[in-house]
Amino acid sequence: MICHPAATFSAQTDALAEISSLEGYCEWMKNLLTPSPDGRYELKFFAADEEHNCVVAYGVFHGTQTGPGGPGEPTGNTVAADYVYAMQYDGELISHMTKLWNDAISLRQLGWA
Repeated sequence: MICHPAATFSAQTDALAEISSLEGYCEWMKNLLTPSPDGRYELKFFAADEEHNCVVAYGVFHGTQTGPGGPGEPTGNTVAADYVYAMQYDGELISHMTKLWNDAISLRQLGWA
């Protein structure tokens, strides 16, 4: 296990507004692979700040909507979404994760907005 069972989650996005647990976010991401079965990430940066018990990762999520699950029929559109995770640790377990992501741009790229 790498997370506290009650690890929290936050993001200032409409798409994730209802999610407050890290477990809930992981389920949301897993479900994102239904409309975008080729979904994958490209890690661009990773750093640890031991003094503040924080790890930061910057990546780009790539995917094409070829499967069901969007607001309509598959669009065939692709997304390249920049995001940053800031993970706060308590000992060796993640206690909170914040996601920085512009959901509006991603939804437009997929043709969902």
